[in-house]
Amino acid sequence: MRDINSLNKVILIGRLGGKPEMRRLPQQDRWVASFTLATNERLFNPNTRESSDRTEWHKIKVFGKLAEFCEKYLGQGRQILLEGKLRTRSWQDKEGNKRTTTEVEATNIVLLGKREESSATSDTTDLDSPQYGRSAGAAPAGGGDFPDEEAGGGSPTGGGDDDIPF
Repeated sequence: MRDINSLNKVILIGRLGGKPEMRRLPQQDRWVASFTLATNERLFNPNTRESSDRTEWHKIKVFGKLAEFCEKYLGQGRQILLEGKLRTRSWQDKEGNKRTTTEVEATNIVLLGKREESSATSDTTDLDSPQYGRSAGAAPAGGGDFPDEEAGGGSPTGGGDDDIPF
């Protein structure tokens, strides 16, 4: 029975340690992207009146359409907001030792920072808009790569003056 008083949710804002590594899962016929994300924390010592930064590195896994998005738009140093859940897995290495790791399985990624940070950005696409914070597996209704290609066409803002509610 599921415990309704539990929650497995991770929210991180940080920068990529490198370009995502892509791999295809043949049994499930879908892509998986792996990368690291660095988060920084500023620590202040009141005795010495000095501050120092502490960096934490997180292992990230992304599956399906969201992994394809990562391959296209994420690169080293890119700042993102990531939502996901913790996953722990175990395996045996080549010497027969049991290994365990904990990773964040991403379910949503939002691009942050300046537009110039993304080398794959086109001049006509605003990747910093909130509409790109889609959940994993969510595709535009029109089947295109961008939300402004949704059924009905038109502009990414939804159309003309007829859409104003007053």
